[in-house]
Amino acid sequence: MQNASLKQLSAQLAQKKVSSVELTQLHLDRIARLNPDLNAFVTVDADKSLAQARAADARIAAGTAQPLTGIPVAHKDIFCAKGWLTTCGSKILSNFVSPYDAHVVERLDAAGAVNLGKTNMDEFAMGSSTETCFWGAVKNPWDATRVPGGSSGGSAAAVAARLAPAAIGTDTGGSIRQPAAFSGISGIKPTYGVVSRYGMIAYASSLDQGGPMAKSAEDLALMLNAFAGFDARDSTSLDRPPEDYTRALATPLKGLRIGVPKEYFGDGLDGDVATAVEAALAQFEKLGAKRVALSLPNSRLSVPAYYVIAPAEASSNLSRFDGVRYGYRAPEYGDLSDMYRKSRAQGFGAEVKRRILIGTYVLSHGYYDAYYLKAQQIRRLIAQDFTEAYKQCDLIMGPTSPSVAFGIGAKASDPVQMYLTDVYTVSANLAGLPAMSIPCGFGEGGMPVGLQVMGNYFTEADMLGAAHQFQLATDWHLRRPAGAE
Repeated sequence: MQNASLKQLSAQLAQKKVSSVELTQLHLDRIARLNPDLNAFVTVDADKSLAQARAADARIAAGTAQPLTGIPVAHKDIFCAKGWLTTCGSKILSNFVSPYDAHVVERLDAAGAVNLGKTNMDEFAMGSSTETCFWGAVKNPWDATRVPGGSSGGSAAAVAARLAPAAIGTDTGGSIRQPAAFSGISGIKPTYGVVSRYGMIAYASSLDQGGPMAKSAEDLALMLNAFAGFDARDSTSLDRPPEDYTRALATPLKGLRIGVPKEYFGDGLDGDVATAVEAALAQFEKLGAKRVALSLPNSRLSVPAYYVIAPAEASSNLSRFDGVRYGYRAPEYGDLSDMYRKSRAQGFGAEVKRRILIGTYVLSHGYYDAYYLKAQQIRRLIAQDFTEAYKQCDLIMGPTSPSVAFGIGAKASDPVQMYLTDVYTVSANLAGLPAMSIPCGFGEGGMPVGLQVMGNYFTEADMLGAAHQFQLATDWHLRRPAGAE
């Protein structure tokens, strides 16, 4: 049951072969058994989840069910959910119970999905390994000595270990795609503005985007159908006609032009990853696609530009966490200024402090033009590279990450090496483009390798269709770690 697709689970629920209560309890039992070792979930409330499951069973009995009605879904702990502890992986929010739902949570509730619990994450989504969280590091289900990727590592580990059929995550510079690659699952970051950021605790507002994580491209399409769409409460939400993200799943790949940037296959890419990605590209060609060589000349600047822009926005967004209105407050302080200093010093972890300091520096008088403004100019050049590239191809493909999952602690003392794990993913966020990762093989130590698929603006359905055709012809997405049987 835990290995079934969302479509299969929906059919079994509709046919009364299983109830939502039974399905939810099955996953709650797996969480109770496996989570103490994985640390994928930080908050589980069986009573709340089972109450939603009973309501879903009533909807199914009444004939008013939707495709996700009764299916348990895990929520990254960056999404506010009414009555649930919502910590963003940080001590400073370790006692915050949200009084309202994020738009994504509202949409999933309206669809009848069951909130299975809140998943662990890098603190305020700042990290690529899910090691910076206040609640402790998450372990990769394929190898407990390795990281699951980040910052949505808890969501990725939960799906990979079959603790949840699907999950929601967020992607600021690759935080859905990189953990999906490291954990052997599928994940998509939609075009910026397609999914509302309302109730999603902000890291970098011009880069953050929520998206689904699941076993397959077909599952991702069903998830996007449930929660993508306009939200007037988010000024960056795009007011577009509703779209069916499953519409291209049956489209053959004959004639599809796949762009392969030479910059993605140079120095820094591990040989085992390159081999798996090349084999995946060959499979796409076998299915009728055509490979097109192209260049993204400014892609080498994406990491430095990102690590100026994202910390700058973070330094502004995180100023609200001051110990006054909600969250952690230092137990002892002298005056108001002392309370601010001590609450933030004690409440934030080292990586968050580092990024706040960098962001404040690049926005300061005398440095704004030299750093922040220059990074924004580079951002525009990166977007222009993609505009030119999509005149030659329909989709762009390459590795999601330069290596397979690395060991816990292996890069914790070297921030630059950690940041470089996002070298292939951050450019999509800087340009606001949709991008996804799907499993395409295995590398060193038997660890999963991810193939990144990027499309032009609003081509999520085409990307999902191409990925689905690949998954019909291969079984990488069906492989699962030991213990997930």
